[in-house]
Amino acid sequence: MFTSINPATGAAGAGIPELTAAELEGKVARAAAAYTGWRTTSLAERTALLERIAEQFEANARALAEVATREMGKTLASAIAEVQKCAAAFRHYAQEGPAMLAPATFQTASGTATARWHPLGRVLAVMPWNFPFWQVVRFAAPTILAGNVGLLKHASLTQGCGDAIERMIVAAGAPAGLFQNLAIRSDKVDALIADPRIVAVTLTGSEGAGIKVAEAAGRNLKPVVLELGGSDPFIVMPSADLGAAVKQAVTARVQNTGQSCICAKRMIVHADIYDVFLDRFSAAMRAVRAGDPMDAATDMGPLSSEEQRRTTLDQLDAIQRAGGRLLFGGEALPGKGAYMSAGVLVDVPIDHPAAQEELFGPVAMVFRAADIDAAIALANDVPFGLGSSVWTNDADERARFERDIEAGMIAVNAMLASSPEAPFGGIKRSGHGRELGPYGLHAFMNLKTVFG
Repeated sequence: MFTSINPATGAAGAGIPELTAAELEGKVARAAAAYTGWRTTSLAERTALLERIAEQFEANARALAEVATREMGKTLASAIAEVQKCAAAFRHYAQEGPAMLAPATFQTASGTATARWHPLGRVLAVMPWNFPFWQVVRFAAPTILAGNVGLLKHASLTQGCGDAIERMIVAAGAPAGLFQNLAIRSDKVDALIADPRIVAVTLTGSEGAGIKVAEAAGRNLKPVVLELGGSDPFIVMPSADLGAAVKQAVTARVQNTGQSCICAKRMIVHADIYDVFLDRFSAAMRAVRAGDPMDAATDMGPLSSEEQRRTTLDQLDAIQRAGGRLLFGGEALPGKGAYMSAGVLVDVPIDHPAAQEELFGPVAMVFRAADIDAAIALANDVPFGLGSSVWTNDADERARFERDIEAGMIAVNAMLASSPEAPFGGIKRSGHGRELGPYGLHAFMNLKTVFG
């Protein structure tokens, strides 16, 4: 039984039964059957379904958002925005997707060759709790458009969200088995990847989970997309609009209570403006208030669980033992719920293992950089390479950052955010492959070349 615990109150929610072996087999068999029919449907049928799914998400936005808030603690306002973003993604692929699937013609020495996109089959998605709708939809929308079939293994914390997504897709008129949530534990994933009816797997989650899934996919010669952790730098140079940078730095660190792969976790500030940035940033971080996620006035809710809060507090302890100084915050708040205060760390030894990890909580590390070379070196001196944010109004500095920062994504004078239109993903230990945009659609398709 999966039983969600509301991290704001500690109260247990309704339980969701774990699938038996027979029930799991039945769902995989239904997925296999669904693919037989769905793969031959027209693009017009697929896009019409995507439009109807978008309508379901919009019509049920608040009810869906409340499920996410109860299960993992994000504020209701941010959960509603997440659901609306999901609707936009379905619409994007409905409207723009067909052009992404247009065939390409090539002239060869012996004649003409045409490359066409075809569906691949049943795709397994292993998804996390931190954005329990959006992470799933950025896989589900292109999967449905491609003519594939989706099976979701959602996080234990957010099985209610997984069920809700399936209900929305079914209510929109999807064929039976086109998209199913699997209420199973992680120990069932290896066998699913090995199942010949599963042709590919995508995972968003931790390094450890990514390694396990990649190993299983490799043993079975199946394609895999991995979006793993990040320790994103937020670099501020003297030429930047300092007020805008400080404001966005706070949002970038405490959004989703700091529980986002692309949260700005390391503030790297040029020495000439370090002191003034630290003063302004600290004042703004002190003003962040944790509270009831259902209250519209709340800045951030609790962490997703007591376990996640304990992990974050342990990381902060390790950093401080290594010489880092916690200026304020970063403390468990009294009373019910997995709440903690926003905080700021300085003097963090960059080579200490704890400082090299992803800090999944509302505490920022602030570093001083002597110049642009030092800033880039600091930015790259972690095993991750997911995203980054750079703040400069100097064209030469911008060009250096774009060329030399080791990351899959860079936002310039803005907070990094995902969008249905643009590819999303990282390098190094942040994973490989891309979601969203045309690349997310093509990730699990067969580019079939026809000669003649």
